[in-house]
Amino acid sequence: MRWLDSYPKEVKVFLLASLVNATGSALMWPLTTMYVFDELGRTMANAGFVILIQSLGGIFGQLLGGSLYHRVGVKKLIIGSLALNALGLFALPWISAYWVVFICAMGWIGLFSSLSLPAIQAFIGFRFAERRGELFNIIYVANNIGVAIGTALSGFLADFSYHLSFILNGVTSVGFAIFFWYYLSRLEPEQGEVHLTKRQTETSGASVWALLGNTRLYLFMSLGVLFLLFGNSIWNTGVSPYIISEGMEKRMYGLLWTLNGVLIFVGQPFTTWIKRTMARTSNAQMTASAVFYGMAYLVMITMYNYPGMVLAMVLATFGEMLISPATPAFISEHAGRAAPFYIGVSGGIGAIGRVIGPYAMGVMYDKQGLIPVAWLATAMAGVAIVGFLLHAALNRHREVKEYGIDG
Repeated sequence: MRWLDSYPKEVKVFLLASLVNATGSALMWPLTTMYVFDELGRTMANAGFVILIQSLGGIFGQLLGGSLYHRVGVKKLIIGSLALNALGLFALPWISAYWVVFICAMGWIGLFSSLSLPAIQAFIGFRFAERRGELFNIIYVANNIGVAIGTALSGFLADFSYHLSFILNGVTSVGFAIFFWYYLSRLEPEQGEVHLTKRQTETSGASVWALLGNTRLYLFMSLGVLFLLFGNSIWNTGVSPYIISEGMEKRMYGLLWTLNGVLIFVGQPFTTWIKRTMARTSNAQMTASAVFYGMAYLVMITMYNYPGMVLAMVLATFGEMLISPATPAFISEHAGRAAPFYIGVSGGIGAIGRVIGPYAMGVMYDKQGLIPVAWLATAMAGVAIVGFLLHAALNRHREVKEYGIDG
């Protein structure tokens, strides 16, 4: 862990808080489909619909969060959204018997859990501008260590109590809000929120339509992420019910996500090697990510058993490791002080994949099983490759390469 020594104490504390919050989140999100399918006795199409509503809330949360960053202020935005997210989580155990209310609550949770994401990412990009690329990556790693811990516990908690998972997730969300209140209160105003010069204030008044018109900066990259997230829905609305229908223990599903979290930590040397040799730019990393995702789904088709799912998870995890830090880093580097807006917009567009994917795959799984779902996921990875290649072509003159290589 000597690589952390070069970072200030506030970064290390931020990493710890992110890890704890991610652990709490991981107690719930892999189990949502299982909860609806197993505990509530609904179909996979119903489970997909719940995830659709939650994802719709997430889309609005990302868009709203990016737009409100400079208007509301980072402190109010982050703390308020985390607190309201916790409120929804605490309510779930008491309202889950009422199907319509439960669906609305999942939309509420999707909205407020996503509202803080653009603000946190933009804050990192502004606060640590010189090392933003590194920090996006190590915070991503810290979050996924939390995912590894949380998912390792989630299967056991599901056997004991789904409701306990919701409550513990709410507790960690409250804890994260308290951390940000304390952390941001100690910063000077110009550190916690972006200080605007007169020129910047005038520039910030650009209309939303004018900002959206700069499509080459975000559109094809966002569409690529959309198709990747569509395909990645296979884990919740394909693999999850397959494990249950085959009579495997629920913890076998949790172990797949534990592998995901552990590999994100121990696999850093491999992805660093890829970035240094074959995918030096953020655009190349996005394309390589889609290739890994596609290979994962092909493995799932050809092997069609639990060991195949393990290998598929390994490949998909490498794809995730390549793209997750690359997209916010690209926007933070090239969008200037409009980065919060573009982070929110790109996140919102990408999240549409989470809206369409679970419902479409849930319906397909109910009718045809896992293999057709895996073929659909493979096709989505192929379309994502096309989107990332178009994005790279449109931005080839503005590319800033990692590791100090001139672009």
